Amino acid sequence: MVGALDGVRVVEFSQIIAAPFCGMLLSDMGADVIKVEPPEGEPWRVFAQFIPLESKTFISLNRGKRSLPLDLTKPEGQRIAQQLAARADVVIVNYRPDVPAKMGIDYETLAALNPRLIYCENTAFGRRGPDSYRPGYDIVIQAMTGLMAAHNKTLNGVPQVPALAAADFATGITMAWAICAALYARERTGRGQKVEASLLATALAIQTSRFTSVDAYDAQWMPDFLRALNEARARGADWEELANLQMNARPLQTVGNIYYRTYKTADGYIAVGCLSNSLRRKMAAALGLKDPRFEDPNWDPTSEAARVAGERLVQEAEALFATRTTAEWLRLLDAAGVPCGPVRFVEELFDDPQVQANDLVVELEHRLAGPVRMVGPIVRMSETPTRAQRASPALGEHTDEILAELGYDPEQIAGLKQSGITR
Repeated sequence: MVGALDGVRVVEFSQIIAAPFCGMLLSDMGADVIKVEPPEGEPWRVFAQFIPLESKTFISLNRGKRSLPLDLTKPEGQRIAQQLAARADVVIVNYRPDVPAKMGIDYETLAALNPRLIYCENTAFGRRGPDSYRPGYDIVIQAMTGLMAAHNKTLNGVPQVPALAAADFATGITMAWAICAALYARERTGRGQKVEASLLATALAIQTSRFTSVDAYDAQWMPDFLRALNEARARGADWEELANLQMNARPLQTVGNIYYRTYKTADGYIAVGCLSNSLRRKMAAALGLKDPRFEDPNWDPTSEAARVAGERLVQEAEALFATRTTAEWLRLLDAAGVPCGPVRFVEELFDDPQVQANDLVVELEHRLAGPVRMVGPIVRMSETPTRAQRASPALGEHTDEILAELGYDPEQIAGLKQSGITR
């Protein structure tokens, strides 16, 4: 059986995370993805490289693709890129808004050559608005959209970027989703289209309720918070004070968070996640704790009594978890139907039975780096199975075969290499 996107050709003009992740997801579904990068390689190749032009970051985001280095600042390089696009189903572009036109790979140019083309462009801030011209990476978007503040990770009082590039990865998934929808629409209409994604849009979207304002709820506190925030900034308040303003401004919803957090056990750490009252009751019963919200039908969660009771409940739960090992708590909470799990490092998961049972580790052979183990396709499909087609390409590994498919003979290819158009 072939993948759902078997026969779909994708040309990817991209670097770093969002668009490369999108291209890799499409490859897992069977698409032929050609990665076009500068002759010196995209920046991610040399980020913490362990052999020349190869890094774990690049390998982890570019499996299944074929590599064609092209100098898109030169007319001949642009002509080759346009030939690729003329034969492609999808083009992915991940540059500043002004760059594609300079390189001859903007939507208007390529759509004129191929009206059925699905052209997916990712920018930092979107095509419109006062920030549209600006470059931006995940750290900038997380800072500007509240994601960094929501994470509340600080160092010496300064907000820090989270370890996960959430806006980048979520945008990669968004792009792949939109491309599949556009391909489906093309099958019905025969027309291609331009798809626009942005890190800004995705970063706001994944915050859901935090970026939703309901007057009946938020009008009670948000104006006062914004006013206090501006006043605190004006007097030079530090980050801790600003973060506390937000934390304390939101209406109190619980008497004490013992149900959705991590705990220290006798020999490690455990996470529990109870997001409904039925699960919270199960956990309280399993721990032998009395939660006043379940005892008194007239309980006021915003009262001072609720705050005191909540603090006491947290202290009791923390002390209780410290009395048993993680394994003991897992057995007890599993038996009670309470969602829970040990806190682990990702390096521990390659041989994890649950990960292995779901084919979430694939083993591939890289042309230069040798054996590679990495996460496998993230979805399973019964009739059009997903699979990792190959390891990430070495720079220029597929130059000859891709140019030959475009009709270049060996002498012409050699000339392009000699002139620095490709390698």
